[in-house]
Amino acid sequence: MKKQVLHFLFFAAIIIFISACASRPGISSRKFKDYIAESPVFKTNFTGFALYDTRLDEMVYTYQGDKYYTPASNTKIFSLYASLKLMGDSIPALEYTVQGDSLLFTGTGDPTFLHHDITDLDTTYSQHVYNFLKDYDGQLVYVPRPTEDRYFGPGWAWSDYNFYYSPEKSVFPMYANVVRFNFKEGFNKPLVSPDFFTSYVEGFPDPKAPYSVFRQQHENYFSYAPKDDTLSFERDVPFIQSDRLVARLLSDTLKRNVQLMQPKLSVQDSFPVFTYKLYSLPADSVYKRMMQHSDNFFAEQLLMTCSSVFQDTLSTEWTIDYMKEHYLNDLPDEPIWRDGSGLSRYNLQTPRSIVALLRKVGEELNDERIKDIFPAGGESGTISSWYPNPEGSEPFVFAKTGTLSNKSALSGFIYTKSGKKLIFSFLHNNYITSTTPLKKEMERILQDIYLNY
Repeated sequence: MKKQVLHFLFFAAIIIFISACASRPGISSRKFKDYIAESPVFKTNFTGFALYDTRLDEMVYTYQGDKYYTPASNTKIFSLYASLKLMGDSIPALEYTVQGDSLLFTGTGDPTFLHHDITDLDTTYSQHVYNFLKDYDGQLVYVPRPTEDRYFGPGWAWSDYNFYYSPEKSVFPMYANVVRFNFKEGFNKPLVSPDFFTSYVEGFPDPKAPYSVFRQQHENYFSYAPKDDTLSFERDVPFIQSDRLVARLLSDTLKRNVQLMQPKLSVQDSFPVFTYKLYSLPADSVYKRMMQHSDNFFAEQLLMTCSSVFQDTLSTEWTIDYMKEHYLNDLPDEPIWRDGSGLSRYNLQTPRSIVALLRKVGEELNDERIKDIFPAGGESGTISSWYPNPEGSEPFVFAKTGTLSNKSALSGFIYTKSGKKLIFSFLHNNYITSTTPLKKEMERILQDIYLNY
């Protein structure tokens, strides 16, 4: 009798367990198929999707999740993860040493120095590096640092040199490597920042010119089209970086002489040993701007800064290779990763690999930091106008967008109404419409997942 009771209890437990699994809240695979594969919106392009349940530790659904797509700015998720793994809680700003009464210093690639919008990041640290250099009691000597990076990344559009989203990469960025033009109501001539470039700016007579401000492709000479004096607007135009310009800009900004160290043989042979390191902003404030504003400049420079932690030569390629060998070798599909920002169309990723990457990001960031750094649906960043909570309460989607012509992406985290945490990746390529229909369809799907999973 005792054995019979035990057998009964054992089988009863199995039945209860199976019933619980079968009745767990969720959306059926059939419904996902209806959503994705049969969507009239997605049928006009190539779409990949993957959804992962962190509690169950399993992929709930994929549709063409193993296919490669151009991820656009979803590449910044890779840059975020590299920064989380290779840097500490603050961004390295300078490396320096003292020789006699001279302070020899070099750059790390830190994108924040004299950034026009630095107060948006952290007012406490906004003048930290500037004051360190300005207040040094002795001669300042800028030492150019070796780098393997060119001013543009591989696969970038060369004709974008005049646009704010394509500033040059450099070892010692200043002012985000752009000149800011402020057109004010009542003034026909713009205010120029930094002031150094004022003498390199002139008006041109055609107010119908295609650009309000235009830089010559190979020189730092700028022209602007006079506008109606009732218009107020702002334009950022990249300038051409050089070691000589860094020393001149620093001298002009600090109001003191900054010498440029000229290498004797090659930069590598004459590069001094630096004893100290100075840090700038808390890392999370920089990551937040990169992710929420989809800041290409921050993403590119952070990969260069990561390499500064390990070697003298700054190299985006080194950082990418190091990450692929040590931290990304277990992704479902090999990442084809060429730059930090996603401007390169050489980048290729699969939805299931981006989901796996976000799992790794989730191991580095708790929920509070995820919700602070990633754009929040209906509230902040690049999705402030999309993916709101259908019940009007706090955001449920925290995700990174990506957009190039005919390419769109959205990947991140979903916190469902039932309290579950999901990871998802949408990648769309080769559509010929605007992105609005895609966003509306993704919004409908994500809101249904939030309500019903």
